[in-house]
Amino acid sequence: MLSVGDKFPQFKVQATVSNDLKNAFVEIDNNTYKGKWLVVFFYPKDFTFVCPTEIVGFANHNQAFVDRDAQLLTGSTDSEFVHHAWRTHHKDLNSLPFPMLADVKRELTSALGILDKEAGVAQRATFIVDPDGIIRFVYVTDLSVGRSPEEVLRVLDALQTDELCPCNWHQGEDTLKVA
Repeated sequence: MLSVGDKFPQFKVQATVSNDLKNAFVEIDNNTYKGKWLVVFFYPKDFTFVCPTEIVGFANHNQAFVDRDAQLLTGSTDSEFVHHAWRTHHKDLNSLPFPMLADVKRELTSALGILDKEAGVAQRATFIVDPDGIIRFVYVTDLSVGRSPEEVLRVLDALQTDELCPCNWHQGEDTLKVA
């Protein structure tokens, strides 16, 4: 699995961005959000139980990520058409404010090293990528355990200070100073 300090891999995938079939799909690659922080979080499958709770959790914090010049991207190995059907028919996902990446060829999940060996789907993995394309944070949980968008936001805040941040540090608190 790629880790902190590694370059986020080159990718080009279809993404679902709307419920309106006329403009539901776009191609997203490394240059789409050039110069921004990326928070890319993968989940195992559409039409499941834990996954929508996480996606909604991140959606509820979307503005906080935007305020930090960070773009949220979510994705799985499902197709853009499956993403579209799920968005359209799941009331909590109906108006997602960020793209759903379709890694149907499993190229991005494989390059990241997060393709689950047993299930053959994306692991529940989150990457914070800085504007230079360097992975600065990796967070992976078991397929059955949801993650905390608040923790990802807290870490993004800490990374953006470019200072030493103690345990449980939150935005606005003092950072550590080396004496």
